[in-house]
Amino acid sequence: MIPPAAERESGAAPVSVRPLGEADLDRADEICRLAFGTFLGAPDPFGTVDYVRTRWAADPRAAFAATAEGDEVVGSNFATSWGSVGFFGPLTVRPDLWDQGIGRRLMEPVMDCFDAWGNRHIGLFTFSHSPKHLELYRRYGFWPRFLTAIMKKQVTDGAAVPGRVLYGELSAAERPDALSLCRALTGAVYEGLSLEREIVAAHAQGLGDTILLQGAGSELDGLAVCHCGAGSEAGADVCFVKFGAVRPGPEAADRFERLLDACERLAAERGLGQLDAGMNLGRPDAYRRMIVRGFRTWLQGVTMHRPNEPGYSHPDAYVIDDWR
Repeated sequence: MIPPAAERESGAAPVSVRPLGEADLDRADEICRLAFGTFLGAPDPFGTVDYVRTRWAADPRAAFAATAEGDEVVGSNFATSWGSVGFFGPLTVRPDLWDQGIGRRLMEPVMDCFDAWGNRHIGLFTFSHSPKHLELYRRYGFWPRFLTAIMKKQVTDGAAVPGRVLYGELSAAERPDALSLCRALTGAVYEGLSLEREIVAAHAQGLGDTILLQGAGSELDGLAVCHCGAGSEAGADVCFVKFGAVRPGPEAADRFERLLDACERLAAERGLGQLDAGMNLGRPDAYRRMIVRGFRTWLQGVTMHRPNEPGYSHPDAYVIDDWR
């Protein structure tokens, strides 16, 4: 979390930025929890949710530490590439060192990552009620657009969903073809968008699984990368849809309803009581359909985009995500 006050050039602490190493993870996690807890007035806002270790393990080359006082870790930041789309966070700084320019130093390597990856649409999720956060990121060319609602509902058993396959159930020989079908689907949603990183990371780290909805032909009708339970980005007793999308075009809304059915079914199969999913309000019909199903907002923020364009957050998109 970026310091809530405007950062000042004067009085900046002597800080170095380097790759975040495995030995740094405990301290980086501690600072992440302390920073958000201080800003939100909560002792530990994450509980059994883990952002630091999961994102480091997904791509250690895109995880960065700010150090001071003899190489002590005082902050961290993480960059993520979804093909043509990139985002970053959580960016956190030790609270007693807020307002000393450390957040800006941690922005530098993630912006370098986006340049190297060639992402053409990049963004972040931040506090919509904090003018200081919005102004800081605006300096890097990010502009606030629609709110993103982090929504939840209580899980019911639900019926089996025809055509549902789990990535984790596929053989090693079948997975490359499945990933190719996923790229084709997400590329139809937004050119170059790819969730391969998240699909592979969820499987390799044992964080959850990816739902694949088979269509009538060779195409996929939908996919959803789901984290399940403690130690993932979901937390205890939660199934979190980190990303979900259906093939655009006619009957996309019906495919979206089927995807929501499949996500709830997975949660029930895993014995999880709550289903969480993020919805950008630039996708009004998808948002409305989640409300009708009983989803309610428990956290709200704003996505900031560079360039100032909607990306895949528009009325014809049936996508679940958030860039926390």
